[in-house]
Amino acid sequence: MSKKIIGSVDKIDFPKLNLFDIDVKIDTGAYTSAIHCSKITEEGNRLRCTFYSKNHPNFSGKEVVFDTFSRTNVKSSNGFKENRYKIKSEVLIFGKTYKINLTLSTRDDMKFPVLIGKQFLKRKFIVDVDLQQVSFNLKTL
Repeated sequence: MSKKIIGSVDKIDFPKLNLFDIDVKIDTGAYTSAIHCSKITEEGNRLRCTFYSKNHPNFSGKEVVFDTFSRTNVKSSNGFKENRYKIKSEVLIFGKTYKINLTLSTRDDMKFPVLIGKQFLKRKFIVDVDLQQVSFNLKTL
């Protein structure tokens, strides 16, 4: 399987979350991928998530309900550990759909609402930090 070359940032789609052309940062320093979630409510065996951000207009405020989710500890770059919800979803990049694990985090004050980590990148992509919007540019041709 040949690996695709991806840049340091891109715009990709999360069709199951109804999120399209979302700004993402490719973060080879992060193990897991993270997505901004403005409201999380656990009700019995279901997780209700609202994906809204005033700083990221493509986060429209739609609610998504997950029947399957888990929790995981995530260690940030400053060494702080946080217990986060983790969901399984899909991402559309380079015209292909991949499964992805995403931790839910409040990233409203961050430039990028999504970080794509090594767990997703390995065996699929090579990162060239000189490039940007590689998948998105191919999508808009």
